[in-house]
Amino acid sequence: MKKRIITILMVPVVFAICFPVIFIVVNAFASPEQLSERFGPVINPNMYPGYAVAAFLPDGVGTESYKELLLYQPGFFVLFWNSVKICFSVVLGQLIIAVPAAWGFAMYDFRGRRILFALYILLMLMPFQVLMLSEYILFNKMGILDTLLTMILPGIFSTFPVFILYNFFRDIPDSVIEAARLDGASELIIFFSIGVPYGFSGIAAVMVLQFIEYWNLVEQPMIFIDSPDKMPLSLYLPSVNLDNICISFAAAVITMIPSYLVFRAGQDKLESGIAASAVRR
Repeated sequence: MKKRIITILMVPVVFAICFPVIFIVVNAFASPEQLSERFGPVINPNMYPGYAVAAFLPDGVGTESYKELLLYQPGFFVLFWNSVKICFSVVLGQLIIAVPAAWGFAMYDFRGRRILFALYILLMLMPFQVLMLSEYILFNKMGILDTLLTMILPGIFSTFPVFILYNFFRDIPDSVIEAARLDGASELIIFFSIGVPYGFSGIAAVMVLQFIEYWNLVEQPMIFIDSPDKMPLSLYLPSVNLDNICISFAAAVITMIPSYLVFRAGQDKLESGIAASAVRR
């Protein structure tokens, strides 16, 4: 009985969470005429008096929006590959920078370690709006404004993966590390043979989260990017009108696909990484 009550209570919550996705997918297969009738009262109330309609099923399945987007909108592919470059550069850079940094904080006791790690945590807690002006001035001095580097470099040196992986590496028993050193293993071999396998679930979880975060960047490119051909896919069609509303829905569906695929591919590692982190805490 208790499970049934919980299920009944969860149904409207799940529906509320899933409704935006259902709404986008349904309207992405509607014809331009149907979308004008449904959303015209919101976008152009003078031409379409009345109220907007939120349909759960299309009045027939059409692919005109996808044909228009994929065949006659080359700018979409430019922005798509910009997002791909940003995400894979950030993820690769974090594998090279953040993972060894977390290992160093967790395994080695050097002077100023606690202060430096506290600064890492402080930077992680600061929102982008606090650092926006200083980053803009720095990027301007470096001459990289209006380039993808303004999003890639802050991502590579992000403190979030260091903080998460630090907790994984800290729980490696000291006896295991000392045994490896007594066997003559170098620090590099210990890192790759013990640290990386032990923290693999955490590394995978962090990479999935970071890919999704940087795939959906909005504020950073709006501040640092001026050229339309340098913007990421998350800023495609920022304004919606009756002329491009069908393309907007189709673009939204295609934009969701990479995030969904990455999440599904790393879902097991993401769940195990979160669970392991909770157990360690």
